Amino acid sequence: MRFNKEKVIGFVWQHILLLLSMFFMTFGVALCVRSNLGSGVISSIPMAFSLAGEAGLAPGLTIGGYTNIMNIILVIAQVLVLRRRFEPIQLFQLLIGFVFGFLLDVNMWLTSYFSTYESLPVQIIAQLTGATVLGCAVATEIRCGSVTMPGEGIQVAIARVTGKPFPIVKIMVDTTLVVLAVISGYRFFGTWPWTVVGPGTLFAMFYVGYVVKLVNPHLGWFDRLLRYRPGFRRYIYGLARFIYPHKEW
Repeated sequence: MRFNKEKVIGFVWQHILLLLSMFFMTFGVALCVRSNLGSGVISSIPMAFSLAGEAGLAPGLTIGGYTNIMNIILVIAQVLVLRRRFEPIQLFQLLIGFVFGFLLDVNMWLTSYFSTYESLPVQIIAQLTGATVLGCAVATEIRCGSVTMPGEGIQVAIARVTGKPFPIVKIMVDTTLVVLAVISGYRFFGTWPWTVVGPGTLFAMFYVGYVVKLVNPHLGWFDRLLRYRPGFRRYIYGLARFIYPHKEW
């Protein structure tokens, strides 16, 4: 089989940018978790189980470890929902999900050095910053055009099978995940897990989508970056000229 060099380079470059987007996505998620005002929707269940693990009430996995387990379950759910319509290429979501879980643990470690996150102003700043970074990173992740994250994949699958509009399905899935996180908190601790599902969770559910819509029209530079093909004879100066073609250098 002969490979098109340009396509191979484009594929690799596309996923390098996807990896960078995922790093900032998990950085935003980690900041939201550290705020103690409520994690993001996708990390709410893993956080509940991770806290239970620290208390000896569940296996002692990290939040990234439980995220990996949840992503596997979400991909299996897609197979069950779509059946014969499930495309094998979507199994690539497992790898993307594993990388996401690994990077989440990395950023949980990095954000542990920023602050004690004990005062309310610092917590609000952490939540706002995390949700903003997450929204911007989600926007670039979508532009990369690779397979979706498992959490998005199950929403697409349900919308495809039921014929319901994707925004409605997203609300339904997000609400289900939050409810399951609350149930997990009651199951493990006998009380509402406010640090897992709190005001920050509700804020992030709407604010992240708003940020994505806000930054989408301003990502022309990222589209040009996606079209860029790195090579040994191209240096930083050439890259800068490619991204900003109308600027005098």
